[in-house]
Amino acid sequence: MSTVTLLDGGMGQELLRRSSRVITPMWSADIMLNEPILVRDLHREFIDSGARVITLNSYTATPQRLKRENELQQLENLHQLAMNAAQKAVELSQRNDVAIAGCLPPLVASYRPDVSLSFKDSLDTYRRLVELQSPASDLFICETMSSITEARAACTAALESGKPVWVALTVSDAHPQQLRSGESLEDALKALASFDTQATLLNCSQPEAITACWELLRMTQSKVGAYANGFISVDSLYPGDTVEELSIRQDMSPQQYAEHAMSWVRNGASIIGGCCEIGPGHIKALHSRLCHEGFI
Repeated sequence: MSTVTLLDGGMGQELLRRSSRVITPMWSADIMLNEPILVRDLHREFIDSGARVITLNSYTATPQRLKRENELQQLENLHQLAMNAAQKAVELSQRNDVAIAGCLPPLVASYRPDVSLSFKDSLDTYRRLVELQSPASDLFICETMSSITEARAACTAALESGKPVWVALTVSDAHPQQLRSGESLEDALKALASFDTQATLLNCSQPEAITACWELLRMTQSKVGAYANGFISVDSLYPGDTVEELSIRQDMSPQQYAEHAMSWVRNGASIIGGCCEIGPGHIKALHSRLCHEGFI
């Protein structure tokens, strides 16, 4: 029986829930600037819940998003704050088995490949993000990749770091064997097969959509895994919107989410975690199930 690596859950939604600040289109980056202790403490809580990989809180700290909000001058500061928060959380946990993952997200907007950059422009930006995050990152996750071009650019930049790279694709909830770009998941997996990544994952999609893709995902030669979200739908979200536009599922308790995730584990997943609306309680429940069934 293979050992499963447990990731953290979604930082952004959980931070917004805990923050006293008004929600802005900068989302978790605003909290990173103004309430960094919240970020540190949430990282720590995920570690205490069983996560052994935590991801930098830099998802919305891309040049394109910051420029849209007239905050581009905060780019380097935000990444330094994110690294500080993650490193301090690991230090406070007094654990030596926790890895920090650098975050290479969609540069303009999640789920909207129609507004994404060209391969060259994406690559230039991802190289900058890799440079900024490398001092604290044990690996890189190219996450919520909505198109083949976006994923290829992120993977190219991440692999140049010499660190392990995981690529996480997001699939359509209505047409789960397609990326949100409309490209087939099969074509995406073929396009990424030549990249020397260590794991291929699905993320920030409904658990049911991930399950519908599982047999196709298992055909890859790398490790596979998943971390789903708890949204009813992401169709109403547009660039510059806040996540207040999205509705939360009422059937995604920690135990209910663990049921979905354990089905992936029993079918070959070796990396499992949570995305938006999946909090420390979900990760704790999943950790308990993994331990009970002998996967940790």
